[in-house]
Order: sequence, then C-alpha cells, then structure tokens
Amino acid sequence: MAQAQEMAQALNPGLESFSPKGFEALLPTMPKEVMEMMFGNTVNKDGLDAKTRLLLTLAGLTCQGAQADTAVRQTVRHALAAGAKKQEIVEAIGQMSVFAGIPAMTRALELAQEAMDDTKDDET
Repeated sequence: MAQAQEMAQALNPGLESFSPKGFEALLPTMPKEVMEMMFGNTVNKDGLDAKTRLLLTLAGLTCQGAQADTAVRQTVRHALAAGAKKQEIVEAIGQMSVFAGIPAMTRALELAQEAMDDTKDDET
C-alpha cells in the first residue's frame, strides 16, 4: 500500500493522501430499479431477482476468502437497497462457513457489519 501511495504521489502530488475507503465513497449504490434491470429478472422474467443475485454474489465473495473489502461492502449496500434484510445478509455469509471456513466467514461478517453500520436502514 505504501509503495502504491508513493507511486501515486510521484504521478500526482494530490493523490498523496489517497485512501481506498475514500474511493469507495465515490461509488454510489444503484437504485433498486437499476439493479433489477441490470442484475434482476427484467430480461429473464422467471429468473432470480436482484436481491437473490446479490446474496449469491455475497456468498461467492465470502467463499473467495472475503479478500475484496470494497466488493463485499458494496454488495452488502446493494443487497440492502434491493430489499434484503440484515438477517438475510448475515445468514448468506454464515452459510458459507461450511464451504469457505470460519476465518473467511468472520472477515465477511466484519465487512458486512461496517457496511450495515454505514446505512440508515434499521431493518434486521
């Protein structure tokens, strides 16, 4: 990370204080209707809805070891916007402990909690 920051500073001094978490804030959550059009059952009427697809994506990210922090947090935010309840997100991640292991599940839950803490959604 330090090497990347040094390189960014050499290319553009304004990037000296670059933070991946700050960059993440620039990526807005898509509205539910847009997610449904792109990831849901708009094209395939009998297919999976956006919420289900996002929960599956979260499960896949967990199985990869929950190494992509931004992707996990963004997927959690999008899942909430698509109508997933916090309990459904926790269960989707928890189910992956069997396949990905406890450390991956724990990391994904930590990242999900960060994203859920950032939202104003009070549903559980």
